[in-house]
Amino acid sequence: MKLKLKNTPEQVELIKAMASRESTVAKEAQEAFAAFIGPVVNKVLLEAATSSAVYTDLAYDEDDSPSIPLDLFQGEGEGLVSVWSQNVAGGLPTSTVEGLSELKVSTYRLDSAVSFLKRYARRGRLDVASKAIERMTNEVLVKQERNAWAVVLKALADSGNTVNMGSSAESFTLSSLNTLVKNVKRLNKSYANGTTNSSYGLTDIFVSPETMSDIRAFAYNPVGGTVGSGLTNVGGTDLPAGVREEIYRGGGTQEIYGISIHELVELGADQKYTKLFNEFFTGTPTAFTDSDDLIVGLDLTKDAFVRPVARNADSGSTFTAMPDDQFVARSEKIGFYGSLEEGRVCIDSRAVAGIAINR
Repeated sequence: MKLKLKNTPEQVELIKAMASRESTVAKEAQEAFAAFIGPVVNKVLLEAATSSAVYTDLAYDEDDSPSIPLDLFQGEGEGLVSVWSQNVAGGLPTSTVEGLSELKVSTYRLDSAVSFLKRYARRGRLDVASKAIERMTNEVLVKQERNAWAVVLKALADSGNTVNMGSSAESFTLSSLNTLVKNVKRLNKSYANGTTNSSYGLTDIFVSPETMSDIRAFAYNPVGGTVGSGLTNVGGTDLPAGVREEIYRGGGTQEIYGISIHELVELGADQKYTKLFNEFFTGTPTAFTDSDDLIVGLDLTKDAFVRPVARNADSGSTFTAMPDDQFVARSEKIGFYGSLEEGRVCIDSRAVAGIAINR
């Protein structure tokens, strides 16, 4: 994520003031800049994080103890549910069986610290200050995304809701998507009263760049055929002309069958999230490998993925930045550190399903 400060006289003067030899002036300027950083980083994290589309935020006051009323989120009456969460950042998400009552959630702190030489500030180098904020944001974003998707993938691996399409499927087709849609519908039959809620179903899929390439190929190849000479599909079904034109003009499509498509570079053969899923998977050892291409399907109508996040009492922001006071005067450095406190929880594994394609 790239950030750039506006080159205005006010911004330049603020940057210069942070390196003032008057300690009172420098401290006030650094505090003002830190107060400016917090909301900016918070906004970027919300917009850049792919997990923002998956999780529902549950804000709570800092120093409080967040909890989730499972009976309201599940809406199924009395019973037991499996909940996936992690106690520390980067830890292994674990599954616990809970009654439909108040679930206490463990949260953790994600932070980052940056510094730069005062001489850059004295020269009014907005580009250096921008890079410092960008570095802080990206470090928190990487940690945040890894923790968020670890819970999703752990719930998917433990639930048994993933189907390997086998060696016959080497590319993503409408048949693959149709299988995923059907499986998500079937998952919703297991309600406490034995009925199915037909309002639930697949709403979003997260795919690799290779799968997105297959989708773009829908514009010029028949769908669902076999690969013939020249790497073209033969014996498939043509999509309607309007759909093909939409894919062609848009460089791909963001929706099929009313299901939103999101591209994740961490998915795909031998990629980070695929390897993470296979580490979590405890089924038949040969069912999935790192070379498979995993497609993650989600039902986001359920609010099954919840993100408790602490809210600062003064600013109302969930990301807080402060001047870093570890640097003595002779170090000729200015530093800032920022943090947020959050947790990631999956309270209903029926909201996630997947398919694997052998590339």
